Amino acid sequence: MALIIPVRGFTPQIGRDCFLAENATIIGDTVIGDECSIWFNTVIRGDVNSIKIGNGVNIQDGSVLHTLYQKSTIEIGDHVSIGHNVTIHGAKIRDYALIGMGAVVMDDAVVGEGALVAAGSVVLSRTVIGPNELWGGAPAKFIKMVEPEKAKEMNVKIAKNYLMYSKWYTGE
Repeated sequence: MALIIPVRGFTPQIGRDCFLAENATIIGDTVIGDECSIWFNTVIRGDVNSIKIGNGVNIQDGSVLHTLYQKSTIEIGDHVSIGHNVTIHGAKIRDYALIGMGAVVMDDAVVGEGALVAAGSVVLSRTVIGPNELWGGAPAKFIKMVEPEKAKEMNVKIAKNYLMYSKWYTGE
């Protein structure tokens, strides 16, 4: 069973039909929506400020979510995919966005609806990525626009796949 740690009077809230890997750690002021999957070795550390995660989100193995004390929060929309070993620190990720493996998204950055951040990218603090934009590199820069329907379709498919994979672990 995942490690769920209350801190500073906040107990994590987990929605219905979520998969929490047995060694995931979820701390403090964290709210996770319905039908999410939180994978192995992921740390969602809502100890210093709030972390809010929408519905149908998958946060893959080894990812770390944290914030700045009294300064930044994390808000993740619906049907977002967070790849393996991603660090999100105090950023906003809108619906249907995808954050590629090993990416870093820093404080007060905004990743727009349907946007994609390429694997290994570093999105600097206060960067605003518009809807349906593909950004990549370190530091991340605009690469091209992505067709809105393709981005949405891809991210819904990934989110549903991760929900399916989670059933393999729960015997459902």
